[in-house]
This record gives sequence, C-alpha cells and structure tokens, in this order.
Amino acid sequence: MHRIVLQREIRSRASHKALSWFSSSNLFRSVHSLPFATVEAEGISGSQPAEVQNLVQGKWTGSAAWNTLVDPLNGEPFIKVAEVDGNGIQPFVESLSKCPKHGLHNPFKSPERYLLYGDISAKAAHMLALPKVSDFFTRLIQRVSPKSYQQAFGEVYVTQKFLENFSGDQVRFLARSFAVPGNHIGQQSHGYRWPYGPVAIITPFNFPLEIPVLQLMGALYMGNKPVLKVDSKVSIVMEQMMRLLHYCGLPAEDVDFINSDGKTMNKLLMEANPRMTLFTGSSRIAEKLAVDLKGRVKLEDAGFDWKILGPDVEEVDYVAWVCDQDAYACSGQKCSAQSILFMHENWSTSSLISKIKDLAERRKLADLTVGPVLTVTTEAMLEHKKKLLQISGSKLLFGGEPLENHSIPAIYGAIKPTAIYIPLEEILKPANYELVTKEIFGPFQIITDYKKDQLPMVLDALERMHAHLTAAVVSNDPIFLQVRLSTWDFINLYFFSAL
Repeated sequence: MHRIVLQREIRSRASHKALSWFSSSNLFRSVHSLPFATVEAEGISGSQPAEVQNLVQGKWTGSAAWNTLVDPLNGEPFIKVAEVDGNGIQPFVESLSKCPKHGLHNPFKSPERYLLYGDISAKAAHMLALPKVSDFFTRLIQRVSPKSYQQAFGEVYVTQKFLENFSGDQVRFLARSFAVPGNHIGQQSHGYRWPYGPVAIITPFNFPLEIPVLQLMGALYMGNKPVLKVDSKVSIVMEQMMRLLHYCGLPAEDVDFINSDGKTMNKLLMEANPRMTLFTGSSRIAEKLAVDLKGRVKLEDAGFDWKILGPDVEEVDYVAWVCDQDAYACSGQKCSAQSILFMHENWSTSSLISKIKDLAERRKLADLTVGPVLTVTTEAMLEHKKKLLQISGSKLLFGGEPLENHSIPAIYGAIKPTAIYIPLEEILKPANYELVTKEIFGPFQIITDYKKDQLPMVLDALERMHAHLTAAVVSNDPIFLQVRLSTWDFINLYFFSAL
C-alpha cells in the first residue's frame, strides 16, 4: 500500500512541476538562475554544445581529447566530454594514494566530519526540493537518458529524499558502533563502522543521478575517498550534481570525478589499487573486475528478471498496469525490468494480456514513455525476435516493429514495446533455454503460462537462471506462496509483490 501511495505522490508532484514549469510567466531559462550550473538543460544543442570536465585533487580540468556525444533523439552532436586516456590517469592515482587506509574520517579521527556531511545532505536536499532545481535535473536526465518526465523526476525525488534522510545527525548515527561483553573483567569486543579509505565507484547510464549519488554519498558519509566514474553518455548529470554538492559545502578534494573509456578506468584501478570498488553494470565486466581486483569489489550486475502470477486472479487492471510499468518503463532499461512473466492458467483466460497490450501501445516517443535503447540496436532486437519466433508454438503478442517517424541515430535501438509468447515446455528445452533467457536491455519481454501441475517446471526454469537480479510473486494464496518462497534465491531479492 505504501508503494502505491508513493507512486501516486511522485506522479502528482511530477505532473504539478511540469505544469507549473510551462505555465509560469517567470521561467528560469538562464543558467545564471542556478548558482551551481554550467549548462542549461534545454539549451544544449549542436550550436551550443555542453562540456563535461573531470575533477581531480580539488580542481576541474579538461583533457587533450574530447569525446563528442550525439543527441539520442536526433543524432545531433551536442555534448563534448573531456575523456582521460591511459596517459592521463596519474593525477587520479596520486589523489587516491594520499588517502590513508583509515580514511578521511572515522569514529576516532575528525568525527566532526560526520556533522559536516549531515549539513551537506540537508543543504543538497533543500536545493533538490526547489522546483527550478528539480526541473533542471529532470530535464537534463531526459536529454541524455530519454525517459518520461515522471520517470526522470522519480530519480530526482528519490535522491532528494535520500539526502533528506541523512541530514543532521543521521550520518553520525549511521556510524553507530557496538560492544559485546568479554568473558572476564577488563575484556570487551568493540565493533566500529570503519572506512576502506581509497575507493572507486563505477555506475551505468540508465539512472544517471540516483545510482551515483546514493552510492557516492554512502561512501563519503563513512570517511572514504572515492573516485567516481559514470558512463560518459550521461556523465553530464553527475558533473552538474557534483557542482551542486560543492555549492552545498562538499570539500572539493573529497571526491575525484573521471570521464574515460573502460580500458582506461581498468588501468586506473590496477595502478591506484583502491581498497574497494563498487561496480554497477554488465555481468561480463563484473566478472572481469572480480578477477582483476582479486575480489575487492562489490557488484550489481545484469539480470533476467522474472515475475510469477499465482492461481488467484484479482485486480486485473492493477496487475496489468504494474506489468506494463515493470517491463516497459524507461524503455525497459532498468536492471529490475521484467524480462519474463509466468502466468498461472487462470490468468490466461482473463483480460490481462489484452490490457498489457493496450497499455504498451499507449506509449509513444512524443512523451518519452518509449524511447531510444542506448545499448542494443534495433537490428539486434529484431534479430532476437526472429530467432524466438522460430521456436515451436511461439507467437508475437504485440510490438516487434521499429518505432516510426523518428530521428533516433542508428547506433541506438528504437522498437515498440514487445512481448513474445513461448510455451513453457519449449523454454525448458536445452536448445532453447539460453536463447529465451538472454537479457535484452530494452522494451522486450517473454510471456508464458503454466498449469497447476507444472509449477515444478516453473521452479526448474528459475533454478537454471544464473542472473536473476529481481523477482516478484503475485498471489494471496498462502499454499502457493509457501511453495514458491521455500525455493526463493534471497541473495538476489529486490522486492516481493503480493496483491
């Protein structure tokens, strides 16, 4: 219930902010209206390209090489990113080496910095709550990772609430320690929340504000010195957020911000040898980092994410809406996106699929409820569809066609929200399983159904998945829930959904 209320609140705020932005007679069109900003979100274009710099040892710097990015909606070159190459990493290596293993602060060293970060969080939360600031970041997100205003604003809202939650004394309370009595006089065991010291954070393109801010601030709160790398396609968002944090009191030397390709970042990690790296991204790179960094890495990688509908058919309209949101919001470019839907046969006779189809077909490029896919081309997604439809009994439920009347560049994908039905028996065949469970990071999902006596087959399909990051069970049937939850892989659990 809380989730529903929160979603409604975000939608209400997003609609109100969008309306007030367009209807106000005092539009903040000037960059100078925002004291931290160096760009104007809606003014970035080929004739007025934005520039993204690096931050190292407290100073913003350019680069000898500039990587020009094209607008994902029209292909126009519109952002120049100062990318560091392998010969330019030494200042970043030196910066991390200056941070000791005990960090910039800890429970015994400079504890006043806990309060400093509480103040920074309070000021940053206040800034993000200002309509002109939240609208600036919402529209900047839309420029580089096109999604609906509501979805982009959701990032800003969650980030603002996170900072609000860690205002005042909350950073200090986060560092709470514990003590355990010993087994004789004079003996006690104390545990402290201790920093790693020099660390690295690598974040993806799909949530350009929320993921890096939450991970970065968590590292800073506990006294670490991070070097932050955000996917260059969207790094302008975090560059502007760094400037906002500096405006709110963040010491410029506490964080380094680097733009580079993957090869250069890997070289930096090997030479700087951070004591911990936090990586969010593809499974392939995650596996490489685990080896290169000898296990000193925390990972959130890809996932082929499933949802099971139990035998009890209730609130079909709401279930259809959630399924549409889970599969196609942000054009399916979420690590939590619904990749496969298992329906009990009772749902097959309901109007669920037709309702999901209707909702998916309402999505349009004009309001960015569907948009460019930044890591998979149109041709690759259509080829995957073609292979799936060669499986016996498969059928296209909806979508499966390129978007029409657009100027999205060919390096990106542009297809209509797509769903393909494949019989459960065919999914489980060794010749088909790897193909069916291949993750497509776009508006693409598999739908299947099962009979009551086929639940073990569903569980077998889930057991064989090696990258199921998020999951949902939709049921109020206690026996069904007991059977399913008793086999749950809780390591990868994000949320549990029951009506």
